[in-house]
Amino acid sequence: MSNGTMDRVASATPPRVARKVRGLSDRAIAWIFVAPTIFLLLAINIFPLIWTIQLSFTDYKANRIGREVKNIGLRNYERILTDTDIWLNMQATAHFLFWTIFFQVLIGFTLAWLINRKFKGNDLWTTIIVLPMMLSPAVVGNFWKFLYQPQIGLFNYIVAFFTGKEPSSFEMLGSVQLAPWSIVIVDTWMWTPFVMLICLAGLRSIPDYIYEAAEIDRASKLRQFFTITIPMVLPFLMLAVLFRGIENFKMFDLVVQLTGGGPGSTTELTSINLKREAFEKWRTGYASAYAIILFVTVFGLASIYVKALNKVKER
Repeated sequence: MSNGTMDRVASATPPRVARKVRGLSDRAIAWIFVAPTIFLLLAINIFPLIWTIQLSFTDYKANRIGREVKNIGLRNYERILTDTDIWLNMQATAHFLFWTIFFQVLIGFTLAWLINRKFKGNDLWTTIIVLPMMLSPAVVGNFWKFLYQPQIGLFNYIVAFFTGKEPSSFEMLGSVQLAPWSIVIVDTWMWTPFVMLICLAGLRSIPDYIYEAAEIDRASKLRQFFTITIPMVLPFLMLAVLFRGIENFKMFDLVVQLTGGGPGSTTELTSINLKREAFEKWRTGYASAYAIILFVTVFGLASIYVKALNKVKER
C-alpha cells in the first residue's frame, strides 16, 4: 500500500476511532486480527464437538425431527463397548493400520535410501514414484478395482505368471481372506511415496562430516547404517508413522470405492461402520457416542506417541 493511500485512509478515520486505536497496545491489536480466526475455529471445531458429546447421551435420530429426545445416560457407550460387531470392525481397522504402516515404512525408507545415493535419472525416478500420492482416492479406488477384476484385471495375470494359477481362480475383492490384503496393497501403493519423501528429508539432513569421521575410525558401511543413519532418521520415521496412522485410522473413501466394506463386513473399518450407523440406520445418538470413543482413542494414542517422539528427538 502506497503512502498516499495510507494517508487517505488515516484522514478518513473518525477522530474518536483514531484516538482509541492509538491507545491500543501491540498485543491488543494482534488479538483484534487473530480473534476472527479463533472464533471461526471455535465455530467449526469446538461447537460440533460439544454438540456431539451432548447427543451421545441421548437417543436422538436425525431423520425424526419432531420426536421427543430422551436422555439415556451412558447406555450408548455401554452398547458400543459390549457389541461384538464393533470389536470386529476394530480388529479390521487394526489389521489395516498395522500392515499399511509396516509396508509403507519399510518400502518408503528403502526407496529413500536408494534415491539418496544420487544415481543417473534420480530426479526422474523420484517424480515417477511420487505420482500415486498425487491422485484422488476415488480415482485410485476405481483404477485398482479394474486391476483386481478376475477376468480382465492385470493384477491376477501378474500373480498367475509367478504362481502358475489360473487368473480367474481367485478374486481379490470378493474373497474373505484376500479382501483385507487388497486394500492394504492399494493404500501402500498410494502412500508409500509420502513416507519416502519424509525419510528422504531425514537422510539428507545428516551432515556428511559424521560419515567421514566414521570412515576415519574404520567403521564399516553396515555399522554406519545402524549407528548413524537409523538413529538420525528415526524421528522422521516416527513422524511418518504418526501421520499415516492418523490418516489410516479414519480411512473411508478408498475402501468404499474398492470393497464397500465387504465381502460381508470383512473390510468394514470403523469409519465405514460409523457412517452406516449415522446415515443409514439414523442412530444419531449412538453414532455420536461411537465418534467420541474413536476420537478419545486416536487422541490418547497420538498424545502418548508424540511424547515418545519428543523423547527420541531430545536424545
